[in-house]
Amino acid sequence: MPIGQVTQQCKIAAGLFWADYAVLGAQTGELEAAGVDWLHIEVRDGKYMDFGMPRGGYDIIEAVCKSTSLEVEAQLQMMRPGFSVFDQLADLGVSLISLPLETTNEMIFQNITYIKEKLGLKVGVWAWQGVPAAAFEQFIHPHIDIIEYESRAPFWKATTGGGSPHTIDPSVLRTIRQLHEMIAEAGMSDRIELMEDGGLNAGNVGEFIAAGMT
Repeated sequence: MPIGQVTQQCKIAAGLFWADYAVLGAQTGELEAAGVDWLHIEVRDGKYMDFGMPRGGYDIIEAVCKSTSLEVEAQLQMMRPGFSVFDQLADLGVSLISLPLETTNEMIFQNITYIKEKLGLKVGVWAWQGVPAAAFEQFIHPHIDIIEYESRAPFWKATTGGGSPHTIDPSVLRTIRQLHEMIAEAGMSDRIELMEDGGLNAGNVGEFIAAGMT
């Protein structure tokens, strides 16, 4: 199902951060065949959060968009992203642009309107664990297609066997439940997706679905 059409079946967004870029097309095809609902790419500017190495460059996004029929999301991990960034992403073929609540600052509503009305794309707002659910209240709005909450602490944990280094603090589950309740109270449960980003696995995903993750 497309992003923004909420059903009883929980969607899966496959992150490409750990993809092998040497065989990106093949890995994208494997994910599509496995049944994921969309592809999630973190787009960094090299300044955000002291992440010194930019990821998800425009060349990667272009290659992914050309190699899949799935919707492609650009989750911006940038300082004050602006219209020129959105224009380039639209030209490359992304379907959804997710804005960082903490660093888009006073332009966030202008940016939401530009992405939605000028570019005709889907738009989301995301934040790291530690941002309270109340900070999202003003974004439970008809222009918003998805709210994303990303696990952060403890942020990285050494893994073996290629597993995700994300770990989940119990507070994330509580915040997802609070966000779900806020969306439901606004009467938008059928149109705003609620995503938990990072650390999900077969052992904990059921709890998050029960809490309202879509």
